[in-house]
Amino acid sequence: MEKIGVVSLATLLVLLCFPLALAGHDYGQALSKSILFFEAQRSGYLPHNQRVSWRANSGLNDGKASGVDLVGGYYDAGDNVKFGLPMAFTVTMMSWSIIEYGKQMATSGELSHAMDAVKWGTDYFIKAHPQPYVLYGEVGDGNSDHYCWQRPEDMTTDRHAYKIDPSNPGSDLAGETAAAMAAASIVFRRSNPAYSAELLRHAHQLFDFADKYRGKYDSSITVAQKYYRSISGYNDELLWAAAWLFQATNNQYYLSYLARNGDSMGGTGWEMTEFGWDVKYAGVQTLVAKFLMQGKAGGYASVFERYQQKSESFMCSCLGKASRNVQKTPGGLIFRQRWNNMQFVTSASFLATVYSDYLSSSGKSLKCSSGTVPPSQLLSFAKSQVDYILGDNPRATSYMVGYGNNYPRQVHHRGSSIVSYKKDSSFVSCRGGYATWFSSKAGDPNLLTGAIVGGPDAYDNFADERDNYEQTEPATYNNAPLLGILARLNSGNGGYNQLLPVVVPVAAPKPVTQPKQAPKPKISPATPASSSSPIAIEQKMTTSWIANGKTYYRYSSVVTNKSSKTLKSFNLSISKLYGPIWGLTKYGDSYTFPSWLNSLPAGKSLEFVYIHSTTPAEVSVSSYTLA
Repeated sequence: MEKIGVVSLATLLVLLCFPLALAGHDYGQALSKSILFFEAQRSGYLPHNQRVSWRANSGLNDGKASGVDLVGGYYDAGDNVKFGLPMAFTVTMMSWSIIEYGKQMATSGELSHAMDAVKWGTDYFIKAHPQPYVLYGEVGDGNSDHYCWQRPEDMTTDRHAYKIDPSNPGSDLAGETAAAMAAASIVFRRSNPAYSAELLRHAHQLFDFADKYRGKYDSSITVAQKYYRSISGYNDELLWAAAWLFQATNNQYYLSYLARNGDSMGGTGWEMTEFGWDVKYAGVQTLVAKFLMQGKAGGYASVFERYQQKSESFMCSCLGKASRNVQKTPGGLIFRQRWNNMQFVTSASFLATVYSDYLSSSGKSLKCSSGTVPPSQLLSFAKSQVDYILGDNPRATSYMVGYGNNYPRQVHHRGSSIVSYKKDSSFVSCRGGYATWFSSKAGDPNLLTGAIVGGPDAYDNFADERDNYEQTEPATYNNAPLLGILARLNSGNGGYNQLLPVVVPVAAPKPVTQPKQAPKPKISPATPASSSSPIAIEQKMTTSWIANGKTYYRYSSVVTNKSSKTLKSFNLSISKLYGPIWGLTKYGDSYTFPSWLNSLPAGKSLEFVYIHSTTPAEVSVSSYTLA
């Protein structure tokens, strides 16, 4: 028998009436606020441009006892622990949001803030990965941390650092971190190519670590089991990491990995109705479907079609048009579980948004068991979920703190619920925080702007109480997928080809207008922004001519070894190349030394040339080895 929920008369009346009273939402404002939340979650030394002014430095000795610098990163939710697995997923999803909708973020002036949020995470991951086969996956202990209610600035709890290594593996943790680094490398490819190359180097190493030394991370970092247990295992993260490394490098090895392991690791088999920090299959399936629609599957098309079938099954389940559908509340919200249900809402809505654009870009429709569905229905579904979060729901409550007039005031969050350290630096003790601040029935003294809380139950009911952690605690991975959806909704409809090569614009601190198309290409240096990079690349146009009414350009590109050591090997990533190239050897989807050269001494250069009929190709260093 189907279970019937008890709904109050007042709630029922609101439920019946709320569709008639909806007003349009300010998605641009919501985007700004959702990014701002990440600044409240920062650990470490806060930067000079920190906008959440009630926070101060914290966790300044993290890693010290283990002989490693682990200062920085993000607190995951309302506590003061740094959990590596959800933090990495957060960075992956923020990066994916920027990869798909960075241009829209730039138009609204938020791209620089979003990129700062990604870099705050990747800077930490670089520190947490001091050796190829060592990754620190947690700082702090959930048990001792939850015993106390303190501001991050006052922490007296244990800050032990926990790691994985070959003897204590964690393929899920290393795989997700590899995915985060690979995705973020795409974000910074144009604006900071040297940093992008560094992220990619870590991503390659982490994937190798994850694949070579297999095991669940919570069997090695057992203190994480109570909080972020890896129920799905690690196969989904290995596929997820491979997909992101292929997206970042076009290296055929990773495409082959997805094809060879799709069946055995569940990528082509699991039919999902959820996507989140633990279970990545729906995300993998969506990315692989994108590769297929881009024409990149090659000889693996039949395998990738099976990935796509499972991706479309997920999309259909969200729309209620599959054989097995997601559960929804009476008000229309996806419902997976009572504890922080909103994480599944934002993640699923993101996949629906990008897949809608992938289908539109390829001129295709969604195939569900109930029939063919136009892509616009997927975007409408995602919009309905976002609108619910922002207040179009039976309670007329915004589940984004600081958005609208009716939002949670007693958030389960240590920092926001205790007076700012800058206003009153008096020490708040471990248990004293519970007595004075946690138990207070007053609203939070600090506004946790942009935070997406756990949200309502299966019947749209919600209690705004600080001890109601299942519903009032926020999390970084609730917000991360929302960035992309809000940027997409804020920009309006139509005109997006999400299957074209990714070009994340260089961030600007305020809205920018698109430059007019130049009549002829300009000289485009591809030199990494950091002068410390050992490899410099300079491009210049040397000649042009017209043939059959079309203008062709010859470009000379010079690669210089600026280091004091011999360059033994390197790989160049070259995109937007539409003609022949001479002077390099193609290796998979990257380029390396020509056949007559096997090293480049310090201070020396090599030249390669190419011809095509447009602006310069995008050239960057994806990896290198110095003697």
